[in-house]
Amino acid sequence: MHPQPAAPDLPGDATGGLSGIPPRAGEPEETEPVPPSSWTVLPEAVRERIAELAAAAVAKLPTADVPRQLRPVAKFAPAKRAKLGGTALLAALGESSQFRTAVIEWLREHRKDALDPNAADSVVGAAAAVLLGEATAGTRVRLVAKNAEETVLRAERDAALARNQRLEAELEHLRGELTSAREAVENVRGEREAELDKLRRRLREQGVLLRQAKDVAELAKGEVERGGAIQAGELGVLTAKLERERQRVAGERARAERAVADAEMARQSAREARQADEVRLALLIDTIDGAVNGLRRELTLGGGAGGSSRPADHVRGATSGLGAGGRIQDVGALDRHLSLPNVHLIVDGYNVTKTGYPELALADQRDRLIHQLSALAARTAAEVTVVFDGAGVLSVPAAVPRGVRVLFSDRGVLADDVIRSLVAAEPPGRPMVVATTDRAVADSVRRRGAYPVPSAVLVSRLSRV
Repeated sequence: MHPQPAAPDLPGDATGGLSGIPPRAGEPEETEPVPPSSWTVLPEAVRERIAELAAAAVAKLPTADVPRQLRPVAKFAPAKRAKLGGTALLAALGESSQFRTAVIEWLREHRKDALDPNAADSVVGAAAAVLLGEATAGTRVRLVAKNAEETVLRAERDAALARNQRLEAELEHLRGELTSAREAVENVRGEREAELDKLRRRLREQGVLLRQAKDVAELAKGEVERGGAIQAGELGVLTAKLERERQRVAGERARAERAVADAEMARQSAREARQADEVRLALLIDTIDGAVNGLRRELTLGGGAGGSSRPADHVRGATSGLGAGGRIQDVGALDRHLSLPNVHLIVDGYNVTKTGYPELALADQRDRLIHQLSALAARTAAEVTVVFDGAGVLSVPAAVPRGVRVLFSDRGVLADDVIRSLVAAEPPGRPMVVATTDRAVADSVRRRGAYPVPSAVLVSRLSRV
């Protein structure tokens, strides 16, 4: 809050009255109107009140009663007229008695309450007294200035009190932190002293042991000197034996450490193998639980219509030929396989893209295939994995659409070998479809129970997604 300006220096004698010095006790208070030339230094609240009244009147007065310099102000919006033109309005009121008279007449007609010097609000009364040239105008202006000053002082006092309270709270908080810090220091000091006592006890024990060892060494030295039984050669032999024994123990320790490391590696491999077997077993159980009847119906793998064993299933001398997967030659067969429960579709990435849209750049081929496979996965609920050769790939996508696993072969590894590994990792019995035109890949995965489908068939199916 900015402090309100004090009442303007008004004409008056040196003993009080309008000069701003209060009269002495028992003396009559001198009053006189505020000269218009002093209106620009009135207290801010009084100036704003007079400017507001003049702004309300200037827009309604005849053009002849409005000074030329105020005519642009009269065109301002009501909300901006007093704010932007306040200084000009006050100056015009002080310079033009005609304009001042016109404003007073308009206020008497339309805002009669604004010209009440005895209004309860000291600012309203002071503004009315100044406009009307009342003899008590100076006194009222000084009262407003005094009230404004007291308001500022009260605000400063309240701010100081609030600041003092805040500082006291911060001081109390710092005292609490200091107390906590002291307690922590005391705790640490106690721990360090306990540890120091423990170290001192150990040092004393070590000193006792050292003295005992010295005593034994002195006794042994005396025995050697007295007896002379051990010759220098025998001592060398014993030293050599001791060194060989030390080396043997070191070798045994190294072998033990290697054995421990090998055992840990074997345990880790066993854990990983067990986890992989558990994953395969879970997939196999899900596949068997949801797909046995469907597989028997769709692929004619079962014996009878009900899925139970029949006598013809146990005839010797013949096999069913179901150890390897079949080939998928058309879109309809592909849809039937993709509708099987828990089916896994494995795609030879570049083999399919170069069949479907070889004119695109490799990055665009990958993006198009991945988005089409995502839509296919959403429609069929199949698990979809696409494998690309990693050689020559500068950057892999940071994110892929939902439902598609995107793999890039490592340096020196072919995507074909990754596809074979994916097929081999699945448990027997899970339906797998491999999209590729590579005959070697198709034959190898077919022997493991997967169903190869030509890339052109998959491209035709993706074009319908």
